[in-house]
Amino acid sequence: MPLPSSKRFGEVAFSGSQPTFDDAGLVFIGRIRSPVTDRAACPKNRRAALEAGVAGHLEVDRPWREALVGLKPGDHIFCLSWLHGSARDLALQKPRHAETARGTFSLRSPVRPNPIGLHLAEILTLDMTTGIVEIDAIDSLDNTPLLDIKPYFASVDRPAEA
Repeated sequence: MPLPSSKRFGEVAFSGSQPTFDDAGLVFIGRIRSPVTDRAACPKNRRAALEAGVAGHLEVDRPWREALVGLKPGDHIFCLSWLHGSARDLALQKPRHAETARGTFSLRSPVRPNPIGLHLAEILTLDMTTGIVEIDAIDSLDNTPLLDIKPYFASVDRPAEA
């Protein structure tokens, strides 16, 4: 059960009754392994992880390893994770760097109704036998459940205007 968030001035919890968080049928396919064990020390994004040299690896469980076929070192991937220790109760949040609170859906905070993390990484090495995928950077705590891996394609994932 996630902990309720500790609210900063200006933050607002969701109003009304909260839904019960039913099983959505998600399956953890493995774990994200990171040297970071404390949320306060966790890089806030990929750029910060690269700058701090926070690399890690994915441990893909045996039943899902065959799905790694087609990936190779040098490929970029999106890792979707379940931010299992995150609170799920804030509609408005006040980031440390902001003067006013903003809507949860306008932020990348782990505090959200469905705490799904999105992490972009480059594959450094891949071992199909052990299911170990070394990645160049990770902005996640150690032992975070891994939901999915999706390839990044610059041709379709990078907006032309970006």
